[in-house]
Amino acid sequence: MEDSKSREVVDQAERKGCQKTYCVTGATGYVGSWLVKTLLESGSIVHATVRDPVKCLHLLSMWTGSDRLRLFRADLNEEGSFNEAVKGCDGVFHVATPMEFGAAVEENIESYVQSHIIDPAINGTLNLLRACLESKSVKRVVFTSSISTITAKDSNGEWRPVVDESCQTPIDHVWKTRANGWVYALSKLLTEEAAFRFAIDNGIDLVSVITSTVAGPFLTSNVPSSIQVLLSLLTGDPELFGILSAVNARMGSIALVHIEDICRAHLFLMEHDKAEGRFLGEDLNQAPSEISSKKLRDLGFEYKHGVQNIIHQTVIGCQGYGFLPPIGS
Repeated sequence: MEDSKSREVVDQAERKGCQKTYCVTGATGYVGSWLVKTLLESGSIVHATVRDPVKCLHLLSMWTGSDRLRLFRADLNEEGSFNEAVKGCDGVFHVATPMEFGAAVEENIESYVQSHIIDPAINGTLNLLRACLESKSVKRVVFTSSISTITAKDSNGEWRPVVDESCQTPIDHVWKTRANGWVYALSKLLTEEAAFRFAIDNGIDLVSVITSTVAGPFLTSNVPSSIQVLLSLLTGDPELFGILSAVNARMGSIALVHIEDICRAHLFLMEHDKAEGRFLGEDLNQAPSEISSKKLRDLGFEYKHGVQNIIHQTVIGCQGYGFLPPIGS
């Protein structure tokens, strides 16, 4: 008869055999740091990539289950730097992205944006995908996209009744109009396009999550860019408010998603057998266009947080950080 000690050893071995290993790029960012937290809490082994290990020291105390966490220094601009990080991983979450909203120069602006922002973003993503190919273990890559790649207006400038993953902003329109935040939108559009083209050509299972404005609590040492943009209504920052206004002009509303829900959506799509293509992650539908995450919900995903909770937790967190003054002050 099997004793309890030997049974415990078997149980531990079985659990270890079922344990998934995931790589998260850009682990010190808003979504990346919370995604690492989500994966560790789910029992996964996590390979987290960072450009500067010093910047993640404050996160180590917040990532519970850090005995299952390995940190890797990796840079999108360095070919081969992700090879070790993805080795032995079942899946990769590509969250890392340059957060460039505008261009630094006006002279030869197209050349500057192409060479300094778009090309590095594309080449870095392709470097990562090549590492996934070489690993022989990675079964799926989940790419973090953005609602900046989506528009609620059709080719005639009229509001669409329903906006989903297919309503992609034309790349030539972004180059032509250069609305606030255009550089980030262009970088996301072209990088995602290149990633899917490479994935199709090389047989990589790639899924993208189109994040709306992410808000709620945060683990980062600085207030995340998406929250700063959202709260520009309160802070009065003219540049960030311009970005928020541009989003509203393009979408007809500001779609929000809680940081916990968007990270749960990433993991859900990583593990769902029928997930493919692009998925819009949002939790707020308003006129004139309904911004729909029906494709994601139809797979069985359910959101936990409504808009009031998102705003409440965002404001409370920013007050605690000192970014917003306490109520009544």
